[in-house]
Amino acid sequence: MNAKADTQQAFHMDWLKWLFVIALVAVGVIGNSFYGDQPIIYRVLVLLVLGLIALFAVLKTAKGAALWVVLKEAQVEVRKVVWPSRQETNQTTLIVVGLVIVMAFILWGLDTLLGWLASIIIG
Repeated sequence: MNAKADTQQAFHMDWLKWLFVIALVAVGVIGNSFYGDQPIIYRVLVLLVLGLIALFAVLKTAKGAALWVVLKEAQVEVRKVVWPSRQETNQTTLIVVGLVIVMAFILWGLDTLLGWLASIIIG
């Protein structure tokens, strides 16, 4: 119970942090539009700085912290994946391409047959 109370206290100002993030995004959008005559490199740098500040603020919220935990766990899971070799990838790709071509011919033949039957029925 005490851990839950500590967590709630740590994130008790989340609404203010989200408001700050929304304000940063608004400043970035309006500023980029207002300073459209400035060189693009300056505008990109300012937007990157604003984005990093907004990301930092988001990570300090409860949902941001939870997202960070999920991303770290996903990274661990990606390391566990056994990736196919180049030969396996090429063979699988050739099988898929072959099946697509076969299905294309089957559907083309079916379409031709049904079109021919429809033309016989309609006259």
